[in-house]
Amino acid sequence: MQAIQVLSGGAAQGLVGALERQLANRGLSVRGTFGAVGAMRDKLLAGAPCDLVILTESIIRELEQQGRVVPGSAKPLGRVRTGVAVKAGDAMPVVDSAGALSDLLQRATAIYFPDAVKSTAGIHFMGVLRRLGLEQQLASRLRTFPNGATAMREMATHGEPGSVGCTQVTEILYTPGVQLAGGLPPEFELATVYTAAVCTGAAQADGARAIATLLASDDARTVREAGGFDAL
Repeated sequence: MQAIQVLSGGAAQGLVGALERQLANRGLSVRGTFGAVGAMRDKLLAGAPCDLVILTESIIRELEQQGRVVPGSAKPLGRVRTGVAVKAGDAMPVVDSAGALSDLLQRATAIYFPDAVKSTAGIHFMGVLRRLGLEQQLASRLRTFPNGATAMREMATHGEPGSVGCTQVTEILYTPGVQLAGGLPPEFELATVYTAAVCTGAAQADGARAIATLLASDDARTVREAGGFDAL
């Protein structure tokens, strides 16, 4: 079994896990580190071993310009929306307008979301709170974690009834114990394209290329869509 070192945004963790059997059938396994995209980029730039990166399209473009990923190796996986989550079993709220979202957040017992400095969804959500004028009012109820998957697991495990989460839809859908209430209202919508690319310093470049090809393939389309990746 060929082990491929992967640095990836948390949005793709569920997708990679869902395709584990197909990868094994190709003689491939993933040794993955999943987290906020900024943190994963920083790990790569600091010299962490990496064969394949799965990050936002804009970061992959920057890394290619810096000579960190192989030109022409990028494979777009799909567009991921940022969504709102509640605990499984809680009443499903309406989040289709700024007013509805504001009301929900003000009623929340706690608010779970990813790193507000290095994660795509976390940075964006803090901006939403500021635009709603709620950043200071809700400060004591904000619960941040290194990535969205961790935030959702913590919400599922330790969140009180009435907790609310905000992160990328993929991280909500792949976490038992939380449920997707919907995407952010249109005026706050964020949809991010995620892309896989082979690192120029890859020790297993062929394996990395094979994983990127599978993740982006028509064969994996159903898995991508079920996990929250919208087609481009």
